[in-house]
Amino acid sequence: MAEERIALITGANQGVGFQTAKELIAAGNTVLLGSRNAERGEEAARQLGSGAIAIQIDVTDVASIAAAAGRIRSEFGRLDLLVQNAGISTTKKREPGEFLQDYATNNTASTVSIEEVRAIWDTNVFGVLAVHQAMLPLLRLSSDARIVIVSSGVGSLASNADPAFPYRKIYGPGYAASKTALNGLALSMMIELEGTGIKVNLVSPAFTATALNNFAGTETVEDGSREVVRVALLGPDGPTGTFTRWNNQTIPW
Repeated sequence: MAEERIALITGANQGVGFQTAKELIAAGNTVLLGSRNAERGEEAARQLGSGAIAIQIDVTDVASIAAAAGRIRSEFGRLDLLVQNAGISTTKKREPGEFLQDYATNNTASTVSIEEVRAIWDTNVFGVLAVHQAMLPLLRLSSDARIVIVSSGVGSLASNADPAFPYRKIYGPGYAASKTALNGLALSMMIELEGTGIKVNLVSPAFTATALNNFAGTETVEDGSREVVRVALLGPDGPTGTFTRWNNQTIPW
């Protein structure tokens, strides 16, 4: 009988992270629900039931990350799957349904605040790298380790260089460029881990209605999570080094 896999999902108390956790648990995995807010993580674990374990982790706090890694090591001895899902699109409070309204105008290179860019990148880029470095020793203890990084097609340089790309006008230094940087981080991980047996895959969910876009997305959370789940469940013979959207469609870098 195959050993039960241990998975950690950051930002798992809501949205794509929560739905991914739900489906991974249904597939027989033990899922550690990473949540910045401990109470929200515990509530998410209660909703998901058996197989869900809340773990406090703030990807912008190195002490929090270290504590989470220490707990995983002491309680489980290894990590088989890391889903880097936590991310933010803005620090600003918005009215219900307000997201794309004036977004392109207020998030250009000439208008966006440096503080806003720093805050977004702290979570979406530096936070991912910090979690990666803390969890990699635990992934090395697995016989079948995989890292899945949740990015976005709006971070594709090739796509945004095409005047016909429908989201080109919202490409700015904040969220979109943070995903470009994240894609670069993922590529560096892929290159470093070539031949080690640790697989690294980059995925883009659909434009899903979640808190990330103030629920302005056009896809359900179930549809938006499909590619994340598909790649997370790939077996030891599955590919590494891919950047895809549903269903296994390659995204240009």
